[in-house]
Amino acid sequence: MNDNVDNVYVGNAGKDAALDRGWILGHFKDAGDPRHSEDVEIKWGVHPPGDERAQWVRGESRTALLVLISGRFRVELPGRSVLLEEQGDYVVWGRGVDHSWIAEEESVVLTVRWPSVPGYAVAPENHEPVRD
Repeated sequence: MNDNVDNVYVGNAGKDAALDRGWILGHFKDAGDPRHSEDVEIKWGVHPPGDERAQWVRGESRTALLVLISGRFRVELPGRSVLLEEQGDYVVWGRGVDHSWIAEEESVVLTVRWPSVPGYAVAPENHEPVRD
């Protein structure tokens, strides 16, 4: 059940994330929505086996924290590959660190990035704007 009364939002990460490519909080939510933030972004990522980022993020201007909820998930960083395989495993990288990822098994990953800024989406083949 969603409740958006008096600047409070109550929801379910799995259900809400499915509506916006996994993102549940950030600059891309409507300004009147309590989930709107220019300070931080939060993603509840549900990834099937073999799901991977289409291209590396380059020129990163955010800091990111990625926490494994379930599954097996690999984060690729320059000169380093980090495997998250136990619930709670996490990796943090700072501004300027390029990255990519792949789900080695069906995985659920919580991502927190800050600040919340546009410009990192990979355009799908139909060239519609996306958030990522």
